[in-house]
Amino acid sequence: MRVHFTLTRLAALTLGLVLAAPAMASETSQLAELINTYRSQSQNCAGQVSLELPPLAVDPRLILPSNSFGDLQQALSRAAYPLVNVQAISLSGPRDAQAAMKAVQESFCKVVLDPQFVDIGISRDQREWRIVLARPLLTARLGDWQVEGQKVLDLINTARTQPRQCGTQAFAAAAALTWNATLATAAQSHSRDMANNNYLDHKDRNGGTPGDRAELAGFIGQQIGENIAAGQDTPNKVVEGWLASPGHCANLMNAQFRELGAAYAVDPKSDAAIYWTAVFGTQ
Repeated sequence: MRVHFTLTRLAALTLGLVLAAPAMASETSQLAELINTYRSQSQNCAGQVSLELPPLAVDPRLILPSNSFGDLQQALSRAAYPLVNVQAISLSGPRDAQAAMKAVQESFCKVVLDPQFVDIGISRDQREWRIVLARPLLTARLGDWQVEGQKVLDLINTARTQPRQCGTQAFAAAAALTWNATLATAAQSHSRDMANNNYLDHKDRNGGTPGDRAELAGFIGQQIGENIAAGQDTPNKVVEGWLASPGHCANLMNAQFRELGAAYAVDPKSDAAIYWTAVFGTQ
């Protein structure tokens, strides 16, 4: 293929190379979408059931050559990615994105379902793939938890002003939620517990549910919902992630909810460093 005998043959080869690059890019983009779809639903992985997770953001700095080896952290440092944690998956053999996704599900489900990761980069060279998942340093300067929680409320209310498709569910525009200090206390308590004890779950360490925590805080309501997140360091990123996740989006757009409390908590020793909770309620 590298030997060209005529000008016509060279032109054909050049055209083939030009067309191959978009095809490669399309396959890597498709794999990123497949991974995010996989994360958006509860999965059975290594004997455990995962949470619905927000999508990973594609970051060009994480797109490293699939055939390069060496110190991953140094490579990302050279790419100016402010790294905290990173993990790479190397696949050899999958012919396309669907086959690569099958291999990921079979052998690397725990990696792609790890809630601490927020960014992804995928490269491909023929049948060699490299998937890099990472969490960057927290760079945002946040106010106290009530200030940032009310920013979450404002962003959610902005989203509720427009009809929205959440996965397969269509939602009409919904009335604005009002801030509820009692629900905010429940949200802050759960965020702090997750951060200090390094977990992400709607059930707390004592088996308590969102409804249990809301009632304990003093909220007596007819309906309770909860969204949680980890790793995102601004309210905008958190709400964008929730809107891109069908289950979280459905809570945000649920017209039956009338009130909200939201909060974050930080613990640098935890895997994700920052944890968010939004508690929806109806009295």
